[in-house]
Amino acid sequence: MQTRLLEVLSFLGNSEQKKASLLQLIMKGCDNILAQLHTAHPEFCDKVGGILIMHIDDLRALAPLWLSKTEEVRQDKSHWSTNITGDIYGMGWISEMYGYSFGAAEVGLRHKINDDIMIYPGYTPRIGTEPLILHYGLPFKVGNWSFSKLEHHEDGIVYDCNRLFPPPPFPREVEVMESDPNVKRALYLSIECIHTLNEGLLLHHTSVGCPKPQWSKYLSFLKSKRFSELTKPKYWNSLKVENKLTVQHVALSKSRHPKIHTLFSTECSSYFDWQTVGLMHSFRISGQPGNITRLLSCTDEDLKNYKGRDLAPTHYVPSMNRHPLTGDWYPAINKPAAVLHWINHVQTDAEFIVILDADMIMRGPITPWEYGAKLGHPVSTPYDYLIGCDNILAKIHTRNPSACEKVGGVIIMHIDDLRRFAMLWLHKSEEVRADKDHYATNITGDIYASGWISEMYGYSFAAAELNLRHIIRSDILIYPGYVPMPGANYKVFHYGLRFGVGDWSFDKADWRNADIVNTCWAKFPEPPDPSAITKGDQNARERDLLSIECGKALNKALYLHHKRRNCPRLSTTIGSISKKMEEVLTSNKSERVTQRSSTTTIGRNVEHMDVTRQQAVERATDTVSGVHRSKRLARSSKMWIFAVWATSVVVFLLVISMFFSERRRSISRSRASRSQKAHSLTIKQTV
Repeated sequence: MQTRLLEVLSFLGNSEQKKASLLQLIMKGCDNILAQLHTAHPEFCDKVGGILIMHIDDLRALAPLWLSKTEEVRQDKSHWSTNITGDIYGMGWISEMYGYSFGAAEVGLRHKINDDIMIYPGYTPRIGTEPLILHYGLPFKVGNWSFSKLEHHEDGIVYDCNRLFPPPPFPREVEVMESDPNVKRALYLSIECIHTLNEGLLLHHTSVGCPKPQWSKYLSFLKSKRFSELTKPKYWNSLKVENKLTVQHVALSKSRHPKIHTLFSTECSSYFDWQTVGLMHSFRISGQPGNITRLLSCTDEDLKNYKGRDLAPTHYVPSMNRHPLTGDWYPAINKPAAVLHWINHVQTDAEFIVILDADMIMRGPITPWEYGAKLGHPVSTPYDYLIGCDNILAKIHTRNPSACEKVGGVIIMHIDDLRRFAMLWLHKSEEVRADKDHYATNITGDIYASGWISEMYGYSFAAAELNLRHIIRSDILIYPGYVPMPGANYKVFHYGLRFGVGDWSFDKADWRNADIVNTCWAKFPEPPDPSAITKGDQNARERDLLSIECGKALNKALYLHHKRRNCPRLSTTIGSISKKMEEVLTSNKSERVTQRSSTTTIGRNVEHMDVTRQQAVERATDTVSGVHRSKRLARSSKMWIFAVWATSVVVFLLVISMFFSERRRSISRSRASRSQKAHSLTIKQTV
């Protein structure tokens, strides 16, 4: 028995990324209301158990959920019935098994299910398979002999010297019981199981000083050559596995390049929505291989009212803006948390993962073969202001400070590295964020000394911990407004800082509260035409041309987005503006409508903005395009005309009313006068 277990562990020790288990057919709760009640992802519920081989990082994520889900199912007595759980006793005894499956579903673990590894004694094995583990959890029998572990639930057999379980039939007796070779093989497995248990008891009794047992035919058999042959080591049939791996390797070698998947993280807000529109448009025209996924961190409440679900292929992630344990408000932690969530919940065949920020515009493909990324050697761009790599900060937060590299922005990493790295990235980010004693600018390089770049240090320290050595490339990314290196073909604009050309400027923070995406034809102030750039200093000219390119790329992305959303056609009154937008917004300069923002609008961002940025936010945060202003003015004119017309009608009616009222009063006075005269005449005649 011990030999069988060692063999399965030695084989599977070479495949740490796989989770192998035995299919448990009794767990029908994965297919019914039980899974729907106890996991948010019933579609991921695997009917597995018995033997588990799991990567340590997966186990760290699973263990607390395994326990909590077990307790949860155990308490759900209203669903213990056999038709729901498959438990023949209907007593909730297999709650722990469901706790495992529901916990794994919650974390997003998908099992490699192998039902050749283990067998229950009494079951007939498949032809050509050699089980490595015998699980005697169920009663089994051979001829008139039987065994059930429940009958020995309180048996002190371990402490009773030289007492064994009742011996099963000998092999020669089994030989004549069955003619079917495979059924006979099942009987041999059953007696092997109990023989191995009895041998273990004998060895234990000897080790604790029990006297030598009296000779018996059965004890003689346990020491015989026949028993040794019956229980000799069983080896995994690796031929099929080797062939499968060979086929995969050949297929991969024939492929021109490895598969790539691109990720970027956002939150469900209008601020990140227009950034998503810009990045997605640039991705489509960049020639980037593979697919792209938006990692959307959002609370359940915010998600109910969120309008941007259609902006990108999306993986939804619980928001960690406010840390669930510490209460710390730190939205930047969403990036490593979202990547970890994606790794744990999504199966991908991509070999390399490209990680970007939402406030980026792609100008061309970012590929591992162009920049030399490989296993153990990610590619990234320099972040020279991360001075904490050279001082006490690195010494405190990593055991390998000499391997700390000042990198960030664009990341190209092998999927196997990312699986090892993602959890540590999150933990190190939390660790640095909690280290408020070392927020100072002279330690972190953060000019605001607020711990805002903790996530960046989390990345560098985690990579140092795993000794991932980066290939650092300065020709991948540029901030608009910076002078480009001669001959560099930058693949990414990162518009995280204010930049400008002449009187025109752009700062993403100015548009934090503007709903650009859901306001038809809204856009940013148009940058100058490239032809307007003076042919003076060559460096300044190239810098300004790149800045203009970035601004125009954002506006074009927004225009195409509004067009896809079937925004209403622009009226003939503003036909010229519509025409210019159709021509990729090349020349018109949209006037910004300014609106002073209150202190609450800028909220937490004030502490992360310099004086210039604060003034910009006060000057303009929520903008409507000139097109909308024109429409609003047109509507106002129509309403004014209608009001004048309505007033005229009312005045006319009042005049008519007054005229008829005066006429009625005159008639009344005339009648009264005639009546008085007639009365006077009558009196005179009488007199």
